[in-house]
Amino acid sequence: DHRDLHSFPTRRSSDLGTVACLMKNIIVGTAGHIDHGKSTLVRALTGVDTDRLEEEKRRGISIDLGFAHLDYAGTRFGFVDVPGHERFVRNMLAGAGGIDAVILVIAADESIKPQTREHFDICRLLGIRHGIIALTKADTVDADILELARLETADFVAGSFLEGAPILHVSGVTGLGLAELRNALAHLAAKIPGRDPNGVFRLPIDRSFSLRGFGTVVTGTLLSGTVRIEDEVEVYPTGRTLRVRGVQVHGGAVSAASAGQRTALNLPGIEASELRRGMILAPPGLFRPTLSIDCAFQLLPSAPPLKHRAPIHFHAG
Repeated sequence: DHRDLHSFPTRRSSDLGTVACLMKNIIVGTAGHIDHGKSTLVRALTGVDTDRLEEEKRRGISIDLGFAHLDYAGTRFGFVDVPGHERFVRNMLAGAGGIDAVILVIAADESIKPQTREHFDICRLLGIRHGIIALTKADTVDADILELARLETADFVAGSFLEGAPILHVSGVTGLGLAELRNALAHLAAKIPGRDPNGVFRLPIDRSFSLRGFGTVVTGTLLSGTVRIEDEVEVYPTGRTLRVRGVQVHGGAVSAASAGQRTALNLPGIEASELRRGMILAPPGLFRPTLSIDCAFQLLPSAPPLKHRAPIHFHAG
């Protein structure tokens, strides 16, 4: 998960940082059933294999979050490739929390499946408003099956934020439809407002590991604000205050990272084991942890009724 992290700068200067700030940054998540070609599609678009774990390669499925990026038409698209298996929906949630748009991936030879519905429900609950539909493995079926899959897909998304969205026939193996998909992403990016680089710095941690010669590194999608080398950050909810020794964006060393970018921070003075997914980095003293919240609750039509005082799992970030 850190093979692209080569070095961290120790001063406030970087041509890469300037380039990254000039480009619009959009985070795109994949969603869909297991083995419908999400990772293959991301690899075909970006050249990056997001299945990095040995177990993922052995089993041929995504277990944890994978990340890649594509610079196209003046926009840097950061891709969050999420697992499709029902056992790893918790990991899918961790990646979906910071995305601006979704590619709903549906295999033409299987059409709508259980995790297609589950992932799509999560996207709707998260309030995602932009997306594209990719009918993958289009090279493996005849025209009649492909048309049937398209009709079923259009019916499936009717009444949702994806109603009227492009339904593209693609293949991550042959390259079919990839040019159209890139153009559709560029068109989509024009509709999405950029995140605020002047807002409050907030970085939910989705990975923490130790890098030889540098120490602890954390990664996440920068939700708002800007973080720079030498900034002080607080780890919520633990209260630890740390100094940023290095910053990377999509594997390139920069002096600062801004909202909407996939970001890695080198944090000395703390062990990687002390930082875990779900913690938040933000300015010191700004937030206060709490054990109670007020929330609006929406029950999916497919879910059984929720009984009074029933225990539930609450996922934040």
